[in-house]
Amino acid sequence: MTIGVLVMAYGTPSTPNDVEVYYTRIRHGRAPSPEQLADLQRRYDAIGGTSPLAQRSADQVSGIAAALERHRPGGFDVRFGAKYEPPLLETTAESFRADGFDVVVGLALAPHSSSMSTDQYMSRARESLGEEIKFIPIGAWWEFPGFLEIIAQRVNDALAQIPDQRRDATEVIFSAHSLPEKILTTGDTYPEQLRESAERTAALAGVDHWDVAWQSAGRTPDPWIGPDILQVLRDKRALGVTDVISCPIGFVSDHLEVLFDIDIEAQGVARDVGLNLIRTASLNDDAAFMTVLANVVIGSCS
Repeated sequence: MTIGVLVMAYGTPSTPNDVEVYYTRIRHGRAPSPEQLADLQRRYDAIGGTSPLAQRSADQVSGIAAALERHRPGGFDVRFGAKYEPPLLETTAESFRADGFDVVVGLALAPHSSSMSTDQYMSRARESLGEEIKFIPIGAWWEFPGFLEIIAQRVNDALAQIPDQRRDATEVIFSAHSLPEKILTTGDTYPEQLRESAERTAALAGVDHWDVAWQSAGRTPDPWIGPDILQVLRDKRALGVTDVISCPIGFVSDHLEVLFDIDIEAQGVARDVGLNLIRTASLNDDAAFMTVLANVVIGSCS
């Protein structure tokens, strides 16, 4: 029996002309104001016009498929579906149903889980697959063997760029995408997952000076989880920190939230306050990372 694997990610506009449609879909059918649209387009323009996320996700899907094929030839059929950009995850889920699959595994390309992020992927996939198909949703996978070890190595690689005499004044800042504070009233463990994954990674990397921050908060009137990384950078400098390793542990590929929010916006704040900021390398389709994700899928089926 071949097992279906539905790999899911947020999605991104394919071309600059798709930004408005994409933004409208994110806003659940409400078109953005001209000012909102211009601001988003400005950020895309700053990283080259569009995000590389679509290609990065495609490469990850291919990498996972190859790793699973090595484990069990013909045993898995890996397909991609996005939350907000074609191919939508519902379309891909329906393709599994049309092709007669009995079992489908759901894997979101995000290591931490939340009721307002990964859980929504899973509920939408489950509904589209229907009751005839056994659906195996994978929740948070940051604890799966191998993942934090890869992140710790990325941290150490970045730290190696800091002169030894400045190490005592260097701090590692782990970050993930902020979500509205209202998730805290439901007992959502997303913030705890970030802190625990950061703590374990710091221990693996032999890092004593570290902290967590939040980034990429939505532009809405509702309060979002903080502290925001831009403010954290200012605060760290005021406390005497000279160098910061930015480790966006909540993201697994290069895209807008990394290439703009960290490499441009956070880097700009760091320069303004006199901090040296180095970001850890993104995972993208790193072979070891692809093996970890393949093993996550295999483990879910056992």
